[in-house]
Amino acid sequence: MTTADALTTGRRVLRIEAEALAESGRRLGDGFVRAVDLIAGCGGRVIVSGVGKSGHVGRKIAATLTSTGTPATFLHPVEGLHGDLGLVGADDVALLLSKSGESEELLTLLYHLRRFGTRTVAVTGAPASTLGRECDASLDASVREEACPHDLAPTTSTTVALALGDALAVAVLERKGFRREDFARLHPGGSLGRKLLTRVRDVMETERLPLLPPDANMRAAVVWLAERRGIVIVITPDRLVAGVFTAGDLTRLLEHTSDIFGVTLESVMTRNPKVAAAEELASAAVYRMEQIGIMAMPVVDDLQHITGVVHLHDLMRAGVS
Repeated sequence: MTTADALTTGRRVLRIEAEALAESGRRLGDGFVRAVDLIAGCGGRVIVSGVGKSGHVGRKIAATLTSTGTPATFLHPVEGLHGDLGLVGADDVALLLSKSGESEELLTLLYHLRRFGTRTVAVTGAPASTLGRECDASLDASVREEACPHDLAPTTSTTVALALGDALAVAVLERKGFRREDFARLHPGGSLGRKLLTRVRDVMETERLPLLPPDANMRAAVVWLAERRGIVIVITPDRLVAGVFTAGDLTRLLEHTSDIFGVTLESVMTRNPKVAAAEELASAAVYRMEQIGIMAMPVVDDLQHITGVVHLHDLMRAGVS
């Protein structure tokens, strides 16, 4: 196969699967709504099951559901028929995946699930199949063709089934009101956990803050700029932030003023500066600082009183960028 042939094949596969996904989206209807209702209202767990490639897809769907606030587990149908049905209860919902909808192992499992009173959702490429007809809700995962040149290897069909699982998980998390904070609680490790769990209060400075009144002169400001990383926070007598003065402001002042030491902060400070809240996500503060092009922000409480200062470099070192 030449390089050109490989590219042609790759683009053909992606086109076929993209078209199948678009068609699957157009077919979504009452069955999908019913499936979301069942899963969102589930008092137990979602039991996901499938054989072969459908089983691999099912494992990923179960992981996605669990990570977005819906407890789920994968049950292999054969293992289920040899003892593992003990983990299934009447309050559970079973999500059963099969391209043909006639898998003997899955239909036998369905029979026993119905005996337990477990509600069932089918994801099948054959909606008129036994599985599609007998489940409480059914999602149409049919495709016109597999991307395999022989129309045999599960490719397009597994992509559609996986996407339908993602669609269910996202619709359910929105129905439940699952928030970023909930996601962070379930993902405390690694860089994702740092981004979602770290707050401004975890990184900000609170000691020896560079605070000066509006009538302070430039001599006092220069001392603070040198000692406290290039920012002075101008505050009112009741500790409200009136403005900020930075090393960049000092550079611009020197360009057109020869005698700067008699200048007061009030005459040159940036009024109504951007501020951060101690409880906001550190990653959100990084985004705002990068968009505005600033290196530090005052941190204020709910009454807008100064409580600290946060520096972009500290946020970057904390791994939340």
